[in-house]
Amino acid sequence: MSSLGLILVTIIGIAVLLYLIMHSKMQAFLALLIASIFIGIFTGMDPIFLIETMEVGMGGTLGFIAIVVGLGAMFGELLRTSGGAERLAFTLVERFGENRAQWALALTGFIVAIPVFLDVALVILIPIVYSLAMRTGKSLLYYAIPLLAGLAVAHSFIPPTPGPIAVATVLGVDLGWMMLFGIIAGIPAMIVAGPVFGRYIGKKVHVGVPAHIVEAANKEGEKKDLPSFGLICFIILLPLAMILLNTAGGVLLKKGSAPHQLLTFIGHPFIALIVATLIAMYFLGKHRGLSKQQMQTMTTKALEPAGIVILITGAGGVFKEVLIESGVGDAMGELMASSGFPLVLLAFLIATFVRVAQGSATVAMITAAGLISPIIEMVDLSQPSLALIAIAIACGATVLSHVNDSGFWLVNRFLEMSEKDTLKSWTVMETIIGVVGFLVVFGLSFFFS
Repeated sequence: MSSLGLILVTIIGIAVLLYLIMHSKMQAFLALLIASIFIGIFTGMDPIFLIETMEVGMGGTLGFIAIVVGLGAMFGELLRTSGGAERLAFTLVERFGENRAQWALALTGFIVAIPVFLDVALVILIPIVYSLAMRTGKSLLYYAIPLLAGLAVAHSFIPPTPGPIAVATVLGVDLGWMMLFGIIAGIPAMIVAGPVFGRYIGKKVHVGVPAHIVEAANKEGEKKDLPSFGLICFIILLPLAMILLNTAGGVLLKKGSAPHQLLTFIGHPFIALIVATLIAMYFLGKHRGLSKQQMQTMTTKALEPAGIVILITGAGGVFKEVLIESGVGDAMGELMASSGFPLVLLAFLIATFVRVAQGSATVAMITAAGLISPIIEMVDLSQPSLALIAIAIACGATVLSHVNDSGFWLVNRFLEMSEKDTLKSWTVMETIIGVVGFLVVFGLSFFFS
């Protein structure tokens, strides 16, 4: 088949994927598999070879991500049930002071969403937003937007959250580099979309605290025994520091030397997350009186929501592998090479298109990574360049969250806003994060090749 024919089949395949998810309401895992089979068959792949390619794509992707997402889910559940997220928020708000509570909430969201899923983190932390709004009489958005900005940035930009891990796995990006650039792009995005935009929208749109929350607050609540602030910071930051040390060792130390091998081992995401999870199990579980049975039940329950993320990511690996083996990747690579179009910009635009069309940021990330990966394999790119492309995908998958995104309705429900006000606040905040983050990434891309 000609290059034009291959690209045409791919475009139709993506249309099939979007139709199945948006119109048929099919689970993204199954939709990705069907789209992969469609592209494989209509590009002329041998049926048996297509099945083998799907096996390779699924296995190659899950070999890494299943362990990381599974460990991350258990780690996050221990943090949630122990009250660690609340301790972090209470202490930061207290130390920053009420006048700078926006900054404390943004930082809290940023830190907490690294080990904890965004929706779970919001459930844990939204009472603090209610409390501050009741005390000051300000709009809920004044405090909620900074918190949501911190949560959204970490959720989309910083491994080991599922989206960034999925993109890193598909593109073969070192997690240390991705983490570094995710922080560099994410912090300015969080500041502009959080405290800055939150201050503006909080004055423009007044959202009061829900009546049932006010009524409940008037009743004396049970005080929880929360873990210490220092312990929570140590447990959350330890695996990140270990992974970054691994990346630094790869740059500064001689490859194959004893120090290099040591840092490579202890800084591998598997080891870093195992260590962090074991420490969390001891200090946030056993040390606080949980029995072995309670910890087993807790960590087992944590793996349930992780399962669907793992399967969707595996299906994304199948999609990528089919694109490569069918010849679509070569055709797209040749087209891009002749056009001179920046890969960073292409990655951002593809992710944006899929995000707006079907809503899920994770599906947008995986689909965009699958489409970009065959092109990347034709070009000799450094790890920093790959990481910048990965963050560009994350930026595109963040913008323009609207009524087809579950996050839109989650925020709408918790803040009890109208759809119009949710579009003015949440949608604009998400778009600011994506655009500011991409501008940082695009600027950095001129310095790395």
